[in-house]
Amino acid sequence: MIVDSALYRKGVRVPVDCAPNELHDLRSRATDPGDFVWVGLHEPSEHELEDVAVAFGLHPLAVEDAVHAHQRPKLERYDDSLFLILKSLWYVDEQDAVETGEIHIFVGEDFIVTVRHGKGSELHSAREFLESKESVLTHGPSAVVYAVCDRVVDGYLDVVLALEEDVDEVEASVFSPERTNDSERIYTLKRELAEVRRAVLPLREPMRRFATAQVDGIHVDAVPFFRDVSDHLDRVAEIVDNLDQLLSTAFEAHIAGIQIRQNEDMRKISAGVGLVAVPTLVAGVYGMNFDHMPELAWQYGYAYSLALMVLISGALWVFFKKSGWL
Repeated sequence: MIVDSALYRKGVRVPVDCAPNELHDLRSRATDPGDFVWVGLHEPSEHELEDVAVAFGLHPLAVEDAVHAHQRPKLERYDDSLFLILKSLWYVDEQDAVETGEIHIFVGEDFIVTVRHGKGSELHSAREFLESKESVLTHGPSAVVYAVCDRVVDGYLDVVLALEEDVDEVEASVFSPERTNDSERIYTLKRELAEVRRAVLPLREPMRRFATAQVDGIHVDAVPFFRDVSDHLDRVAEIVDNLDQLLSTAFEAHIAGIQIRQNEDMRKISAGVGLVAVPTLVAGVYGMNFDHMPELAWQYGYAYSLALMVLISGALWVFFKKSGWL
């Protein structure tokens, strides 16, 4: 469905008397130099997007990508227009889950079409921001590309900062004196970091090209804004790499801790076996019914055997305690 459509002239939204879906009429109003139309769609059907494609002359391959979604971030040129795909991210803290959406952007000289997939990829705030910044909006469709990219990358930063808190929790749990089972959560967080990486890494090259004025169709005055976005994206990539390394180290420490605890458990079990074995040995010796055994007919033989068990067991208990086995 078409969420919003508008005509902009000299950085200001121009009121028009046509319906949002009357795209041919809307585009025909962009008569002055610098005028452009911004059409926003959310999860359109194939038929709806075909109508938009006819109105703005969009390339069928790009339209196919926008309909089916599930694409990797990329920047492509089709004839006189650009096609940019972004992945939007948001974090569900209760589930340690990174949810994803997609934004497809068609950029022409006098138009920009944004196609959103997923509930976390809203662009209303970006439109409001631009409409309040006349000096930025005068850059035309390039300003919209900047605003959308800026919102998406800011969302990346929010996600990695939330993941950073969860990684800190995992580290504290791994190195706590309590016995914890953190391997499942570590795997979950590494999987979510991989999801973030799939959104961030392919986008760095398009942002670098925007920031160095290597893309025709992007206003030269918008280049400094894209440099800011590119810097933020690089920061996100660095945080993701650091968090991934921290989780790998935490997993290794978790495994080492399990092995240490297993060794401690084995020592305690061995010490317990030793304490039980001595009385068993003495009782076994005196339980053999031979006629000629020392102390067998001794009046104090029973007390002697009990004292021998207690004495040797006590000596072993002291030894094991000092050696840390108990």
